[in-house]
Amino acid sequence: MADDAKAKGNKAFADGRFDDAIRHFSEAIDLAPGNHVLHSNRSAAYASLQNYHAALKDAQKTVELKSDWPKGYSRLGAAYLGLGDAEQAVAAYEKGLAIDPSSEAPKSGLADARTSAARSRGPSPQGASLFAKIFQGTEIWTKLPADPTTRGYLHQPDFLRMITDIQKNPNNLNMYLSDSRMMQAVGVLLNVKMKGPTDEMVTESPEPPQARSQPEPAEPEPQPEPMEFPEEAKEAKQTKAEAQKEKEAGNAACKKNDFETAIQHYTLAMELDDGGISYLTNRAAVYLEMGKYEECIKDCDKAVERGRELHSDALTRKGTALTKLAKTSKDYEFAIEAFQKALTEHRNPDTLKKLNDAERAKKELEQQAYFDPKLADEDWEKGNELFKQQKYPKAMKHYTRRGPKDPMVYSNRAACYTKLGALPKALKDAEKCIELDPSFSKRYTRKGAIQFFMKEYDRALETYQEGLKHDPNNQELMDGVRRCVEHINKTNKGEISPEELKERQAKAMQDPEIQSIFTDPLMRQVLIDFQENPKAVQDHLKNSQVTHKIQKLVSAGIVQMK
Repeated sequence: MADDAKAKGNKAFADGRFDDAIRHFSEAIDLAPGNHVLHSNRSAAYASLQNYHAALKDAQKTVELKSDWPKGYSRLGAAYLGLGDAEQAVAAYEKGLAIDPSSEAPKSGLADARTSAARSRGPSPQGASLFAKIFQGTEIWTKLPADPTTRGYLHQPDFLRMITDIQKNPNNLNMYLSDSRMMQAVGVLLNVKMKGPTDEMVTESPEPPQARSQPEPAEPEPQPEPMEFPEEAKEAKQTKAEAQKEKEAGNAACKKNDFETAIQHYTLAMELDDGGISYLTNRAAVYLEMGKYEECIKDCDKAVERGRELHSDALTRKGTALTKLAKTSKDYEFAIEAFQKALTEHRNPDTLKKLNDAERAKKELEQQAYFDPKLADEDWEKGNELFKQQKYPKAMKHYTRRGPKDPMVYSNRAACYTKLGALPKALKDAEKCIELDPSFSKRYTRKGAIQFFMKEYDRALETYQEGLKHDPNNQELMDGVRRCVEHINKTNKGEISPEELKERQAKAMQDPEIQSIFTDPLMRQVLIDFQENPKAVQDHLKNSQVTHKIQKLVSAGIVQMK
């Protein structure tokens, strides 16, 4: 039975259904808790969902069960790296290589971990690239969108991550210069024409950009015709040039949201050059934007038939159109199949997200069709019994059958995730529970406790205080407020270890509200005055908004008030 559950987990993992993979591996672990491979596989699934706390817990269990297995240390290293602890990741990978120097998994992981560790130590004074300074100003967000060569890159998540990484650490520019898109961006920002080995592959990405996930390859140059047919060669080349002009006219119409005109131009381009796949994919993108999903699906199928270079794009668009048309669970299966095929061609994060959304929508429809009040009550009792037996994955399965509109489903499921150490998932369920029933104080107790376990004491404090608005005399909520205040005061007084302070600060800096405070020119001046001009502090604190933001920084451990 354990092997059967493991096989199902491996299949779900290979298909990118990581939630299902975790469920199957958990069932297998319940049956064979001493099997180190099962914990290793579940760690990989958690890491794929970026739930690195749970991934770390399983990786630690893996090496505990089998300390001489190199792959276990690879799982450990990946989890530490995901949590931002590059030094621990390096140590884990090195342990794996010490056991088996020829093992490939620790080797490749160690290189990434060492790079991250070096990056976290900060750039050397002379190490910052002079070119990288161009990414620090505001012109980047005006020049790149204005240039047709780089405009499409701004809709590609991996390119935006490179930009963000360079802005955080200018030294990292050198890591990305091998990417032709980055070379083009540098050229645009410097007003210099940059040339590289892949220039011929870079073309303007057609609008609408939402439907694209990667730059569109240019049409291949026509091969020279035999010298004995010069007129035919000349005519073929001229036809391709006319088709390209029609495509460019279609792109221009897209920018103006004139979709009907764009369709006409792309269609004419296809008539002139029926071998051009990009005309089909561009027209499919426009059909998708117009809500003509059936036409979009037909063009995507034709593109897949004609060539492999744009499979991923076409299949992703097809899946998107199918989800728009989906009304039944079976309809979503076709969309899911399209997304899965697209991911085998190219592991695009946007496609993966759409796959997860489609699978979630399919599950919700199945749950609604399954729901029966009598059976739901029976499942609820089974879930409670399994929870008492500490069989949390099985308990969650029974709780979920009660239906997606019942807040207790999310409350109890959050408790299961908390027991499993999957705190981000637990927090998501707790928030959904409050969304469905904001008046019940127990919901805030659950959410605050999860945030407290995640050491987000400032957020936990806000949650407990919000709960007290609905139930002012609730003792659990008041105890939660007291605990949060105690930890925040300890941080403010410097009574926590440097390691814990560093961990809290790193986590706080990922908070969008904290990031916005540091990008606010007024707040930057306030923080400078706190250090250099104490007399101005009292004036600043008269502003309630400034006081609130300072308190936010204090609660997060970023600023200490002495």
